[in-house]
Amino acid sequence: MTIERDVARLAGLLADPTRAAFCLALLDGRAWTATELAGHAGVAASSASEHLNRLVEGGLLAERRQGRHRYVQLADAQVADLLESFISHLGPTRQPPTGLRAVSASAALANGRTCYDHLAGRLGVAITDAMTTAGLLDQTDGFALTDSGFTWLTGTLGIAEADLRGTRRPLARPCLDWTERRSHLAGSAGAHLLRSFLARGWIKRIGTSRAVRLTPTGTTALRNHLALDTTTFE
Repeated sequence: MTIERDVARLAGLLADPTRAAFCLALLDGRAWTATELAGHAGVAASSASEHLNRLVEGGLLAERRQGRHRYVQLADAQVADLLESFISHLGPTRQPPTGLRAVSASAALANGRTCYDHLAGRLGVAITDAMTTAGLLDQTDGFALTDSGFTWLTGTLGIAEADLRGTRRPLARPCLDWTERRSHLAGSAGAHLLRSFLARGWIKRIGTSRAVRLTPTGTTALRNHLALDTTTFE
């Protein structure tokens, strides 16, 4: 019964709304302080500490301390994949947001967002499709970066070959987008693509949320490099 108990234990970690809120907030790929997460979930600092201890002990979060501050983040990309899979299984039956602020935030996330360390939402799916059309990505049997795609990442975007291959993560893999119901690019290539786009100013984070938007510079670049139709993102 070891596997059964482990599955039940893992499910139990996410069964609490506060712990679930912490994990979903950390899908932005950044490290948060315990105080920030407590404020985000609307719980007392003492309560937040107890929940974070359980998540760290359970292997879903990793922590580091800097001075008096305790920072936590998702343990790895596998945890992010697990959370995104949970969300995708909820389906369209989830209660839609109400109120102008909530509706606007939801629309921004659907338009473009980070999924831990790669791009998601309509923008992420559109870039994935544009890469496929351009022959940079092959979706015939799963996801595979083509030779042209690898050259584009290392040559045009200047991503080091060692950064792409020097990891146990797959170079390219599909990640089911919970808003688009289609796959976007994840894996090592997806992670470095996001980093490159942020560093070049092609996309920009919106506030402190996971939402991102395409910048004017990014609009021009993606039109030139991928023939991407950016009209819906302007």
